[in-house]
Amino acid sequence: MKLIAKFDTRREAEMTVERLVQQFDIDRAKVLVTADGDANTAGVEEAGSDNAAGEPSPEARDDAELNGKVVVTVEVADDAAASEVRAAFDEFDASEESVK
Repeated sequence: MKLIAKFDTRREAEMTVERLVQQFDIDRAKVLVTADGDANTAGVEEAGSDNAAGEPSPEARDDAELNGKVVVTVEVADDAAASEVRAAFDEFDASEESVK
């Protein structure tokens, strides 16, 4: 089964993937991160490395690709793994969760 969730920021999606791989031992090859649409995206709002850095730092950038949500799809074999994936989705504020 495939579990799918959408995230507002790239950071939330990345943190979810790290939780799944490092804590729950989900095979990284079973996790897919994509844009929700045709355009490249870092989410719908700036977060993490898309935010301005503190001093001293290079000049601030304003070119984050904010073209829609970031989608994380995880393929799992059983209900126990699905439960862990759902917990990670919830922990990092996923929206629009679905199962295929």
